[in-house]
Amino acid sequence: MLSSEIRETYLSFFEERGHRRMPSASLVPAPDDTSTLLTVAGMQPFKPYFLGREEPPATRLTSCQRCFRTPDIEEVGNTHRHLTFFEMLGNFSFGDYFKEEAIRFGWELSVEGFGFDPELIWVTVFGGDEELGLGPDEEAIEIWKAVGVPEERIVRLPRSENFWQAGPTGPCGPCSEMYLDRGPEFGGEDDRPGDDTERYLEYWNHVFMALELHEDGSLTELPKRNIDTGLGLERMAAIQQGVTSVFETDLFKPLIELAEELSGSRYGEDFKATRAMRILADHSRGMVNLIADGVVPSNEERGYVLRRIMRRAILQGRVLGLEDPYMGRFADRAIELLGGTTPQLVSERDTIMRWVGDEERSFSRTLDRGYELLQRLIAEAKQAGTSWVDAEDVFRLHDTYGFPYEMTKELLADEGLAVDDQGFEALMEQQRSRARSRSGAAGPADDHERVLSFASAAPPSRFVGYERLAAETAVVAAEPLEDGEAVLVKLEESPFYPEGGGQVSDSGVLAWNGSEAQVADVYRVGDDQVVRIDASDGAPEPGQRVDARVDHKLRHATMRNHTATHLLHAALRKHLGTHVRQAGSAVRPDKLRFDFTHGEPLSEAEVRAIETQVNDWIKASLPVRAMEMARDEAERLGAMALFGEKYGDWVRVIEIDQVSRELCGGTHVANTAECGIFAIVSEGSSAANVRRIEALTGPAAIDYYRERAATLERIGELFGDAREPFAAAERAAARLAELEKRIEKAEREEAGKEAEQLADAAEKVAGVRVLAARSRLASQRELMELAARLRSKLGEAAVVLGGTGDGKVALVALLSPGLVDRGLSAAAIVREAAQLVGGGGGGRDDAAQAGGRKPEGLDDALAAARERIVAALEG
Repeated sequence: MLSSEIRETYLSFFEERGHRRMPSASLVPAPDDTSTLLTVAGMQPFKPYFLGREEPPATRLTSCQRCFRTPDIEEVGNTHRHLTFFEMLGNFSFGDYFKEEAIRFGWELSVEGFGFDPELIWVTVFGGDEELGLGPDEEAIEIWKAVGVPEERIVRLPRSENFWQAGPTGPCGPCSEMYLDRGPEFGGEDDRPGDDTERYLEYWNHVFMALELHEDGSLTELPKRNIDTGLGLERMAAIQQGVTSVFETDLFKPLIELAEELSGSRYGEDFKATRAMRILADHSRGMVNLIADGVVPSNEERGYVLRRIMRRAILQGRVLGLEDPYMGRFADRAIELLGGTTPQLVSERDTIMRWVGDEERSFSRTLDRGYELLQRLIAEAKQAGTSWVDAEDVFRLHDTYGFPYEMTKELLADEGLAVDDQGFEALMEQQRSRARSRSGAAGPADDHERVLSFASAAPPSRFVGYERLAAETAVVAAEPLEDGEAVLVKLEESPFYPEGGGQVSDSGVLAWNGSEAQVADVYRVGDDQVVRIDASDGAPEPGQRVDARVDHKLRHATMRNHTATHLLHAALRKHLGTHVRQAGSAVRPDKLRFDFTHGEPLSEAEVRAIETQVNDWIKASLPVRAMEMARDEAERLGAMALFGEKYGDWVRVIEIDQVSRELCGGTHVANTAECGIFAIVSEGSSAANVRRIEALTGPAAIDYYRERAATLERIGELFGDAREPFAAAERAAARLAELEKRIEKAEREEAGKEAEQLADAAEKVAGVRVLAARSRLASQRELMELAARLRSKLGEAAVVLGGTGDGKVALVALLSPGLVDRGLSAAAIVREAAQLVGGGGGGRDDAAQAGGRKPEGLDDALAAARERIVAALEG
């Protein structure tokens, strides 16, 4: 079977047996699932159903879920099966069928659907655990016997192998796995499922989720018994296609063939090349899926996972001797390979190719800078006869050159060398501590669990805030908080918008019997909400009728900013490209903040063009409509979804006529003209490859422009013409330019005189003019210009110059090309000299620079540089 046939065979089998086919969720988990950075299992999108927090769309579901796991990332390429990105087929029951049906489904599909010889199927079951107080899973054993598996092919395994837990506490239950015996050519007669051998290949796991584990170690039964299964598509493809490795299946082979074509090497002939091809194939599949799901390369969280696999792949391309650029070829092939089942790979192709190209160019520069130092560390370790590299050297490679620590470890391991993990982590913690002390970050106590518990104990609130800003309603539950000054309240109907989708919660009041309390916060709990009120003057009791009133002024200001956020998103995509995606937002009454994926700062012209575009749409008085529809219909209409957000089958779409269409649960104005005016007040970096814009609308933007106008008038006064500040500034700029020309001319003349004096001081060593001297100049740029002038004047020369100013030291070294050929390195010279002035630096072999904070050490540093050059020339 081809992989596409395996997918369809599985999904249609369960559809025919009453299961609803579900699409793959994003690799970015829903915002309320903080258990993992990425989707790691087929059941993960369905956790709210298993935990009973939400009602599933059906009691029987089936899916082919894209997954991404990182724990064994270093093993990818070394084995036949380890992967980061993979697809997991699964069938799920929520209080519907249980062990008997699940086992029979597994047996029937294995034998009739996948054509396995029944005599080659083995199964494992939970063998019991004394600590849990459970014996062997006799029920599963009897069911397996009933379907035709003899006792001798049923293997009992311990809790560590065949008992599933959601965590230290929570839902859990025994497992039963299905294995295929691949024959004696893969192992010995005594091998059994569960052994660390190749003979028995696990292909399907059935989890019987019926118990809940408590903190004291006790077990109780769940209200509903559930089924969670997982069958790995890649592993099943290897079985069906009769190959020993997943990398030889149709899911990987086109990528392996591309690596062979570009490198001239053959898969399987040499382990180093084979490993490189496997890593390129796996990581190419992973990176295109992550980018398509809204992840961009960065140094934090998901972005770091993406950056790590992209850089591992780039490095392995170098191992194969591929000629830059090559990652775009692999990305294109991966999209072609997987686009049929994951349509967003095709629709996001331009975005994927942009990020792949940017990261390859960026990391290629990092490799060029850092690889030389790493090779030097390896050579020094081998020369010293040690088996390790100092943590400080590796930290410098990471901190100064941006060389990923995990990659350094891998490259060192290839050379039989290790690094002190604890030492490296200690240096990283020192750096983090310095960053924390600078930021002074501290967060409030987390009352998340308290709110969740309160929300689940009362009927859900119905949100009516789209239609009206006031509601006569009832308090269905109330619970004081420990501080005594706040109370959690559940309302029957609530006009208050709960914080979500970047929009802050509403403010307002609850009023009853002549009393009132301020609304301090509104918490979103799925489709439910909890209101927190200031209870310093009292609080309503459960059953009390209350008037709930939203602060109209603040709500309308928030609505203006939310609609402007959609306009800004559309303008960014129009002017910068469709790779732009929302990466976070904060919509408040006073301003809006919008984070978006983009790899470089915006120019002033781009900022002005985007601001103008938004204001043009505001002036056009475009209608803003809110529509509710089925999610698949919204997708057909091209409505954009915020990647990582969770959407149900029924969604709300905000459409701004002729501009944008986005899935959004927030509140908006009815017409763009209500935004009044739009002003971008700042643009900067939020994280690697993520930019941030802050902007104002309405009265706040008017006040901003008034302040700008007043500032402009004051500038005009300083230049002598308040009415025509621009003309006055032009005249001042022309005068300044003339003065700068005169200063520059004088400096050139002075530099020429200094160059003549320094040139006379150069000594001749082995036919080379050597100069290591102080200069009156204090900046690296000026020193490098002077060094270039001297090298040109002296011919074959080695020039090292140093200068001081404001308590700092600047050093530069410049070598003629012939000296580099003789083994001299300007980078090595300045690094050694910089230690004597309390600093560091680096650069190329022919040109390098350094800095320091000990001016008193400059003469010693220049002497050390001279001695190193002379020793090399005379040696």
